Order: sequence, then structure tokens, then C-alpha cells
Amino acid sequence: MIKKIPMRQCIGCGEMKPKKELLRIIRTPEGTIEADITGKASGRGAYICPDPACLQKATKNHGFQRAFKMSPSDDLIASLEKELKER
Repeated sequence: MIKKIPMRQCIGCGEMKPKKELLRIIRTPEGTIEADITGKASGRGAYICPDPACLQKATKNHGFQRAFKMSPSDDLIASLEKELKER
């Protein structure tokens, strides 16, 4: 029997990719948006490709606003860019 691979859609480019290839971003119950390194933190999750170009697309096409009903801070965008460059 073949094991099913969970797929998620990138909020930047819109492509469906295996969950393990994407970076999870969450809106915590307190209302802050942050990167979820473990993939298990509680909160509303969205996924993005580990590519700075997808991060730019997500900010430009309002992917964060659609996923979280709020805009990310400039500090968050900068920290996510740094996180993606390290991967």
C-alpha cells in the first residue's frame, strides 16, 4: 500500500507541493504571525516555498492577508527572508 503524501498550497506562487518541502507560518492565538520551525505549533497555519521570490509574491498578492485576515509586520517579512536564505 502506498502512503499518501500530504500536499499544501504555497501562499506565494499558489503551487501545490508536499508539506515537508514548505515552510509553515502561523498566526498564534495571541494574534502574532511567526515562522513555525517544528510544524507543530498551535495556531492558524499557512505554507510558503523556501524561496525568497515566493515570499515577495505572498506580500505583493496579499497571500498573508487572505490566510490570516491580517497583514504581517515588516519585521516578520525581514525575519522570514533571513530564514529562507539560511535554508
